[in-house]
Amino acid sequence: MPWWSWILLWVALVALSLLFYVLLGIRLFRQFMATVRDLGAAGEKLGQLGPFQEQEEPAAAPATMPGSAVFASPAVMRHDYEASTSARREERRRRRVQRKADRGQPQALGDLDFT
Repeated sequence: MPWWSWILLWVALVALSLLFYVLLGIRLFRQFMATVRDLGAAGEKLGQLGPFQEQEEPAAAPATMPGSAVFASPAVMRHDYEASTSARREERRRRRVQRKADRGQPQALGDLDFT
């Protein structure tokens, strides 16, 4: 192999590596600009919402903050669990009775509230 072929080989390798880095830089720049564009759109959308305003909580909402169950006593948590379970069960029973009444179907004795 003549001596000039080594120079030609190294020039080609350096040129290809520079081309690779330029293409990688262009791709990275485009991704960065797409991210900035998305952040700008998100900022505009959040800017339309206006300043943060505390909304009034409904009267039926529990007074505890989310995550406070970690520090609550097991008895209180058991009571809350059983109360919510029975409330959900009662709501399902009420919807079932209403649905059967709307369709004209006979009611199950366990679903009727005699109290």
